[in-house]
Amino acid sequence: MENVLDKIKNTVVVSVQAMPSEPLYLEKCMVAMMKSVINGGAGGLRVAGIRDIANAKRLFKVPVIGITKPERIPQNYKEIVYITPTIKDVIDIVNAGADIVAFDGTQRKRPNDEKLQDLIKYVHIKKKIAMADVSTIEEGIKAQEAGADALSTTLAGYTMESINSPSDGPDFGLLEELVKQTDLPVMLEGRIWEPWQVDKAFEIGAHSVVIGSAITRPQLITKRFVFRNK
Repeated sequence: MENVLDKIKNTVVVSVQAMPSEPLYLEKCMVAMMKSVINGGAGGLRVAGIRDIANAKRLFKVPVIGITKPERIPQNYKEIVYITPTIKDVIDIVNAGADIVAFDGTQRKRPNDEKLQDLIKYVHIKKKIAMADVSTIEEGIKAQEAGADALSTTLAGYTMESINSPSDGPDFGLLEELVKQTDLPVMLEGRIWEPWQVDKAFEIGAHSVVIGSAITRPQLITKRFVFRNK
């Protein structure tokens, strides 16, 4: 397990995801995007859904972080668990071949009253790496206690518990606290738009940096230019 984490240490992992309602969700488009970012130097991929996880593992030789999420993000997304919420989701991700299983690592109520430690236990039974997406330092500490192998700041600013997280950039404060107060590899993810932010993350002690929208979501990239003065 450690070898996979070693492979992505000090690298940029690219999140290649699209919602079913978006043009790029077509399978050939997602595969082309994965190939493009790997050609550009991505050290790993973070992908959502069985189809894309399986393709990432079959076609490319980089570590794959797998998640599940709903076809449409609900309006109350800050209040609910929706990233890899259940053991069934974990099973699907493992069966699709992901090297790292990422999941909501908060302390919020999960579907069917499932427990975080049970998800992590199953990941370990299948000899995969369990990565907890968290939004606060308290959640990171609890996830480590539950057995997580790695942490990510993915949910910072996207939960009710983290409403004070910066809205215009990465949560460097959370990254720093997670690095200081846990013994786990910590990945910075969320609202990364500039190369200097990647440099800063590594200076703080990030294990790796996960970038999504700034690279793989052209509609959001376009909006940053079109609506910058509106």
